[in-house]
Amino acid sequence: MSVEARIAMTDWAKWESQVINGVFPLRRFLGRSNHSVVFLTEYGAQNLPTAAIKIVPADPLEEDAQLSHWRAVAALSHPHLMRLLDFGRCQLGGHKFLFVVMDHAEQTLAQILPHRSLTPGEAREMLLPTLDVLTFLQRRNLVHGQLKPANFLVVNDQLKISSDNVHPAGASTASRGKTSVYDAPESKSGTISAAADIWGLGVTLVESLSQHLPTWPDERSEAAFLPAALPPAFVDTVRRCLSRNPANRPTIAELHTRIKSAAPEDLNPPLQPALPVTSNTVAPPPSPALPNTVPQPAADGAANASASSPKSAIPRQFMLATAVGLLMLVAIWAGLRPFKSSPSSRTSVTAISQSPSQPPAAPAAASPLPELPPDVPQNPRTAVSASSVIHEEIPEVSRRARASIRGRIKVTIRVTVDRSGRVAKETLAYSGTSKYFAHLASEAAVKWRFAPAEKPDPRVWILQFEFTREGVSGHAVPRT
Repeated sequence: MSVEARIAMTDWAKWESQVINGVFPLRRFLGRSNHSVVFLTEYGAQNLPTAAIKIVPADPLEEDAQLSHWRAVAALSHPHLMRLLDFGRCQLGGHKFLFVVMDHAEQTLAQILPHRSLTPGEAREMLLPTLDVLTFLQRRNLVHGQLKPANFLVVNDQLKISSDNVHPAGASTASRGKTSVYDAPESKSGTISAAADIWGLGVTLVESLSQHLPTWPDERSEAAFLPAALPPAFVDTVRRCLSRNPANRPTIAELHTRIKSAAPEDLNPPLQPALPVTSNTVAPPPSPALPNTVPQPAADGAANASASSPKSAIPRQFMLATAVGLLMLVAIWAGLRPFKSSPSSRTSVTAISQSPSQPPAAPAAASPLPELPPDVPQNPRTAVSASSVIHEEIPEVSRRARASIRGRIKVTIRVTVDRSGRVAKETLAYSGTSKYFAHLASEAAVKWRFAPAEKPDPRVWILQFEFTREGVSGHAVPRT
């Protein structure tokens, strides 16, 4: 039976509560790929309450080499390369496996893309540290070999590239199973190269910016069909990365120079699609609107602008471009950027959960209404009176968990309140960058209590929680 078949047919959830080698408890089954499974565990040697353990079937011909690779990678240190904490051999259900323990990622790029694409600015912020990691590896004659969205991870609001895939340049691909669109064409010949990493990065870039993969008419076709949503500033770079001839792909240094020197205006989305749908372009289907999607100018507004006189066309276009730019900045500042934390923290004017060792916060002066997600209008008429909210439940977060926060983590919960003032339904509207803190916020949201209403109609409130190292804050705003 093949590795893929054995993994697909195994009920991995039944191994929860097992302990690997008496050290690593399998707390919760997190997921699987074609050749591995991942569980939540803990790493007592460094007093880490949460870590991830990846388990792969042991190949008698490859396991010594794999353990040797992991030993070499565990000695590496780079701020954007995932740490390998431990590794070894184990047995489950009478079968032999290899395991590797690493930091637990709060989120992956693969989990973000089904909900929204990255902005050009976010893609640039992803590319620069990724290219730094690839340069770091290349200088040590190492390659990543599996650049794809699932291996771009978020740990404590920082981008990390998976490291358990790292191998010496020229290593065999025989044990990797089936290839995918992220694997360069030459990978089928059996070796991994630095040029193959450029191919994987190009495919990932297309998917990140458009939520769609590039396609080819056949295996011999040189030119890829690129999604219409791909920003024009990246088209030439992507085409070079996806050249079937490895020698024609840009080097890591060339890509770094190109991305770093790109003018800011080149990375802003155009007001109108600049890449027409031609025989070499595939238009993606419309995606559903998301709470944190930047509003686009209305079609009729654009038509009116184009129909105006020449004297007024330029000012209107300028005003439209300025408005879209401001909206983009607001969206990024509000927490859309998955790979970079905010450099400062803010203390809310509402209740704050602090550790006993911290002095109570001084009363805040009058301030504007609390921040809201982009889909909730911030209107002075929606101010919350003191009697509207009877009880505010603020999540309790341990000092250790708060110490892991960099900047601010915002979570937005939409609650439906019945006539008595109790929360009848809660929906996660924005999870921020941490599922852990989003879960705490959801648990707290159902415990909020509001003033009874005269009418039987349900009411909708927006609860926004903010987690910082100093504490946790929460405030409510009625949804209008």
